[in-house]
Amino acid sequence: MALNDRVLGIAALFFAAFLTWFGYDLEAPFTYEPVGPKAFPLMLALIIAICGVRLAYKGGNTVEANPEGANFRIMSMVAYVAAYAFLFQWVGFVLSTALMTIFVGRLFNGAWIKCIIGGVAMGLLFFFLFDKGLDVVLPTGILGDLL
Repeated sequence: MALNDRVLGIAALFFAAFLTWFGYDLEAPFTYEPVGPKAFPLMLALIIAICGVRLAYKGGNTVEANPEGANFRIMSMVAYVAAYAFLFQWVGFVLSTALMTIFVGRLFNGAWIKCIIGGVAMGLLFFFLFDKGLDVVLPTGILGDLL
């Protein structure tokens, strides 16, 4: 079976259904915001479903093959996201975000020094923006009381 827009649209609909099933039962142990944790996966599922319906409806245009090296970068991104999710609580937001940013930057041929500076700056900036500015509690991990 050749990959085309219609196949991708149907796959997107299945993925949207999975997100809906997974996200529908998310409940916070205590309510501190009116929307709760289920809003993000449900909104994301809606957007993916709308795109999936559009792709499935519009037709079977053939999809070009990925350029050389793209499949490796895609699989690397999947591994990076999994590692980020695993390390997030243990090492904390700042370090896990910095590491994720550094490795994603390198994946797209960024210079080491620029990736390191950008990763550390992004980790710290977003931590202070969300944790201190917006009062969203983020894990400090091994940095503990330094933040």
